[in-house]
This record gives sequence, structure tokens and C-alpha cells, in this order.
Amino acid sequence: MLSVHGHEVLHMMDGNNYTESSLLQAIEQRFGKDAKFHTCSKSDMNAQQLINFLKERGKFKPAVSNETKFTVDTKKICNH
Repeated sequence: MLSVHGHEVLHMMDGNNYTESSLLQAIEQRFGKDAKFHTCSKSDMNAQQLINFLKERGKFKPAVSNETKFTVDTKKICNH
């Protein structure tokens, strides 16, 4: 099974606002419910595990227009 890099999810988020459940839904819709994800330091994650990992790493910031939603902090996406 192909593994998707977490950067693809972060780039997908750019310009959009999500709740945790709407982000999970968007990831599953774009990459499939059975997709596996990896980052530079971790692998073999499902979508929920990836969301938790990215949140713990401070990759999200509150959305300006809605305090219950968040978006990607583009300054925290490494480019390699």
C-alpha cells in the first residue's frame, strides 16, 4: 500500500478551515479511508493518528474567521 507524506495533507489544508472531524473527513475523501501516512520522523499512521501527530507538532493555527476551526500554519511546513 502506498503511503502519503503528511506534507500533502498540510498543503491540502492551505486556504481552508477545519474542525478535527471535518479534516478527518476531507483526508479520507481525498486519500481514501484505508490510506496510510508518514512524515519525516514517523510512519504507518492512519488519518486520525496523522492529525494527532501534526497537532502535537504545532502544525495548525486557529482560523481567523472562526475560533472553533483551525488551518495549517504554512510557516511550519518543511520544504524538502
